[in-house]
Amino acid sequence: MDSFPAFETLLAHADADADPDELGVAPPIHQAVNYSAATAEDFDALNEQSQPLRYYRRYGNPTQARLERVVAAVEGAEAALATASGMGAITTAVVALLSQGDHVVAQHSMYGGTLSLLRDVAPRFGVEVTFVDQTDTDAFVRALTPQTKLIMLETPSNPLLRLTDVEAVTASARARGILTFADNTVATPFNQRPLEQGVDLVMHSVTKAISGHADVQAGIVLGSGELIERLWRAHTMVGSVISPFDAWLALRGLRTLSLRAERQNQCAQAVAEYLAGHPAVRTVNYPGLPGHPQHDLAKRQMRGFGGLLSFELRGGRATAEQLISALRLPVRSPSLGGTRSTLVRPAAMWSNELTEEELAEAGVPGGLIRFAVGLEHEADLIADLGQGLASSASSANCSTTPGN
Repeated sequence: MDSFPAFETLLAHADADADPDELGVAPPIHQAVNYSAATAEDFDALNEQSQPLRYYRRYGNPTQARLERVVAAVEGAEAALATASGMGAITTAVVALLSQGDHVVAQHSMYGGTLSLLRDVAPRFGVEVTFVDQTDTDAFVRALTPQTKLIMLETPSNPLLRLTDVEAVTASARARGILTFADNTVATPFNQRPLEQGVDLVMHSVTKAISGHADVQAGIVLGSGELIERLWRAHTMVGSVISPFDAWLALRGLRTLSLRAERQNQCAQAVAEYLAGHPAVRTVNYPGLPGHPQHDLAKRQMRGFGGLLSFELRGGRATAEQLISALRLPVRSPSLGGTRSTLVRPAAMWSNELTEEELAEAGVPGGLIRFAVGLEHEADLIADLGQGLASSASSANCSTTPGN
């Protein structure tokens, strides 16, 4: 597909020659778990093959391979490995790349599941982790030790929308022979391609914007053929295997990623600007706002600013909960990247993974609201926010009025 390099064209055609004998315009679902071999010699050859597509599903699958091929094309990667969830992709990478005695540098502001894995699980296997402020590029360098094997990034981060200077951090890592791993879920490959900025491995929670319809749970990790081979060998042991149906649904949703991402970029920008100008709002976290402290960095390393934002109200947690209850369009749901807008208090969502002290260390206050815009029109979302903010302000006033 080198002669058709446009992102939108790759989404539609990157897997067009995956199976020359398949004439269907829509790809089939290869549901078989195990395949037969014509001869003993053929079986031996399959058994020795890396990532065989027709051997045993834990090792590979033709439908899964199509998904991997298209995401690799739009992310600019040599190879990819799809898994049963985003955490499956992260865990597989950690198992494949780290050993007892190794050291990891990671960000304070990251997805709660990643923080829990690094903070609570990795040390049990002798892996030390140092957390740093991602907005302080020099902090990554200061945290490095002779045992550092991996730097884990997430930019923009979920839910604070903080950015990491990817090129600066990866340059320091490469000079020391340290691998870098970036979660690109929030940005999507439409808005950002970390591999082009020096990252060694990129992952996505396919559950979010890549599949885009809240009906798939999957993950994917992308990079060089050599690194993905290492991860695949660990993956066969970890067993976080994506089902063919989920791979097919994810591939189906992926085809419209550019349309959805562009729409969500536009909508989130409008919502963020509205909230930033509202007197009831204390702060808005969105890299597309000129007032965001890393807006210039966002313009440099992102094509668009994404469909996720977060904000705090002046009334704190109580007012946040009142607003969430008053809104009619966004659904109260713990995911993002779908067709319907969702919102949630991250402190409530991650309370089963992180303690109050750990949430505070990650910079996630109790009153923070994460808003993931869907495909609704921004005028309707803003109107809904307007009535919700008015309702929550009224409730707050009533609760402080004597006699009420």
